[in-house]
Amino acid sequence: MNLYQLHYCNTNTYLLESNKGRILFDTGWAGTFDAFLREMGSLKIPVQSVDVLLISHFHPDHMGIAQQIADLGPRIVILDPQAPFLHASDAIFARDPGLSFCPIQDHQVHILSQSESRGFLRSLGFEGELLFTPGHSDDSISLCLDSGEFFVGDLNPLYELPLHQGSQIGDSWDLLLSRHPKTLYYGHARPYSVSSETPPVSSTSPGSPDKLPSEQATTEGADDHDLYLLVARIMRCIDKRYTLEKIRKKTGAAPGFIEDVTRMYLTHQNVGVQGILDRIEIKNR
Repeated sequence: MNLYQLHYCNTNTYLLESNKGRILFDTGWAGTFDAFLREMGSLKIPVQSVDVLLISHFHPDHMGIAQQIADLGPRIVILDPQAPFLHASDAIFARDPGLSFCPIQDHQVHILSQSESRGFLRSLGFEGELLFTPGHSDDSISLCLDSGEFFVGDLNPLYELPLHQGSQIGDSWDLLLSRHPKTLYYGHARPYSVSSETPPVSSTSPGSPDKLPSEQATTEGADDHDLYLLVARIMRCIDKRYTLEKIRKKTGAAPGFIEDVTRMYLTHQNVGVQGILDRIEIKNR
């Protein structure tokens, strides 16, 4: 299998390629279609060659250009619990007609049951299944490959699991962990390698060999007021739908810190600056 992460917006989009088919997992906000086309062009992969578009959940930053992509050939495939949510974001996009949002055409959508998903994926050359994993939203699904690559959208990250035991989020993680993931691919964070021998911690937590000196310099030595202002600036940039690279240039913050703030802002409904700072503290323990 070939796996590509597309970098054209602040939502992680993944393209999976087997010898029999291609799957696109998630899209970006409405208005990012041209950037998506440029990204696909850089890979020299025609959009028309993509067989299936899967959407982890129907929040605006994950499905905003789904119909525009489908108009070029890929088929939108959903699990049956997602059907009532196909138009959950339409009203949000209606507030900004300049985005040229295209609502999903229901008659073009192919609906699967969870039990049918394995055979469907096998027809495209992938061994795995689609699982219903609510928690972040009531329509969240995950793509779980038998080889260990799990695409989980905005499900709260594994390092937060102790906070969610006994909840719907905890139940979804219990289901995923029973399938033995090796690498988790999030909607707004870097991929995380799961080890059965080590506890689930962030790849950028203190003491981690993956934490870059530049990332340490961004936050270490900064007082609470400076961090508060920095997080607030990043949140304003996210509201303007800047890419992660543009946010870095605007704020001077390290990429890892921006990714943390972006994920927490986009995946925790109505979270404020202090709520994000509290979650960053939990992550870095």
